[in-house]
Amino acid sequence: MASAVLKVAVAGLSRCSRLTLMRAHSTTAPLHQGVPGSVWKLGRLNHIAIAVPDMEKATALYRDVLGATVSDKVPLPEHGVYTVFVELGNTKLELLHPLGEKSPIAGFLQKNKSGGMHHICIEVDDINAAIVDLKAKNIRTLSAEPRIGAHGKPVMFLHPKDCDGVLVELEEA
Repeated sequence: MASAVLKVAVAGLSRCSRLTLMRAHSTTAPLHQGVPGSVWKLGRLNHIAIAVPDMEKATALYRDVLGATVSDKVPLPEHGVYTVFVELGNTKLELLHPLGEKSPIAGFLQKNKSGGMHHICIEVDDINAAIVDLKAKNIRTLSAEPRIGAHGKPVMFLHPKDCDGVLVELEEA
């Protein structure tokens, strides 16, 4: 009986839909059987980083105008930035301002006077495995080894030219 119902349902579908449905109900092995899975997993969006020319003004916008909870301003001299995190519930914004003359954010702000989106940060469950795998896939990193990021966890930046023009930060969850 179930077979007859399935045949009637399939008859009303387009050829492409019928093939997809037939594959889903097939008892034969899938074509890509044996493709190994990754040893690391991509996680959730941790934050979106925004370079700002005036940290106090940007913090006031999110805190006083938009009503968000914001962290204190924290210097990260090893990264050449001051950071403020804006809590959004499902993720965070990271406000970045230059710290020192060699700050990468200073160079970004020279090109983008009003500031703007700097990078996205995505969590991974094993940053070292992710780096090995991504390098094997010809994705360049911006440093040889992970560094400790603003959350006290290892981070690695991926080259934007290898990531569709987006600077991607990976952070171990």
